[in-house]
Amino acid sequence: MSESLGSGPVRRPQTTLRHRLAELRGPASAPHPLDARALAALAANPGCRRRALLDGAGVDKAALASALGAPSGFGQSQFAFMRGNAFEAKVKADGGAELMRLLGVAEPEDVRVPDLTAAGPQGRAARTALALREATGAGAWSLLDHPMLALEVAGPPAYLEPDAVVVHPDGRWTVVEIKSFPMIDGSADAAKVGAAARQAAVYVLALERVAAVTEGASVAHSVLLVCPKDFSNQPTGSVVDVRKQLSVTRRQLARLTRVEDIAAALPEGVSFDVEACSPEQLTASVEAVPHAYAPECLAACELAFHCRDRAREAGAVEALGRSVRGELGGLTTVGAVLAAARGEAGDPDDPAVAALRRAAALRAESLQEAAACR
Repeated sequence: MSESLGSGPVRRPQTTLRHRLAELRGPASAPHPLDARALAALAANPGCRRRALLDGAGVDKAALASALGAPSGFGQSQFAFMRGNAFEAKVKADGGAELMRLLGVAEPEDVRVPDLTAAGPQGRAARTALALREATGAGAWSLLDHPMLALEVAGPPAYLEPDAVVVHPDGRWTVVEIKSFPMIDGSADAAKVGAAARQAAVYVLALERVAAVTEGASVAHSVLLVCPKDFSNQPTGSVVDVRKQLSVTRRQLARLTRVEDIAAALPEGVSFDVEACSPEQLTASVEAVPHAYAPECLAACELAFHCRDRAREAGAVEALGRSVRGELGGLTTVGAVLAAARGEAGDPDDPAVAALRRAAALRAESLQEAAACR
């Protein structure tokens, strides 16, 4: 199978692929959009073919998880969603005057705000590309509110909608990411900033594709993160360098096996139609696609609980974390690890086996000393 975006076997016609993905999703089910947050999660776990296929086919993973009996706890609360929308509206009020002030624009009333209205995501992506080209040659500040960007990921294009993109007079494009978590004393929660940076890196990657065919354009590798200041609702901004996240995202997305290759390897009868299939059929279909569960999935994927249960049932060491999996080498199950530690299996010359036996000996010695002291 192909392991890159640009190589591999002869591809099926795109219409055939779309038809096949629609069959997997369910003909009556509208495709669930693939957003930047999902792409960032895919980039963090490129070996998970299950997620690549489900996201590529537009399957609603939350509905699928519920049908499998393992409903997801992943997602944003309604309160947080409403708070985020209200804060974004405040930041963009008056034609984005407050936002442009955070960028150091002295006269924000002179900023151009092009109309990006068009029919469907493809039309909006084409209109955004045209607006970016026009703004780049205008020699003035422009604010694109909720532009639409297209990025091909393992086959079908994903349509991405950043909060805003600012075009500078010199032709530079800057992504703006607006979040409702607070920035206290000039800094915010590191985990949340990291997640925002990974998400923004996906937007930068998509923008680079447009800039490559736009004369005089360049994409900034730092983004403007806008958050509430301290415990108020006053917007404040921080410039975040996303070069590291961009490099990782570009490399990891390129490693994703193409969706048509994954779909071609599926047995007959596989379907993720939650309306037409029984829980048993859905379970069999999901298990037909290899997964790569890790504890980090719990914060990024709706199917994480289901995959965790299966990993635990199989005794897979991946359930203990990627770092543990890396240390254990060829020992892939908890049973094999315990057997190696007890000296019942494993090559004594294997560093992982030797370390496990040494750890078991130290544990037994400590227990003996503790018992003697009682």
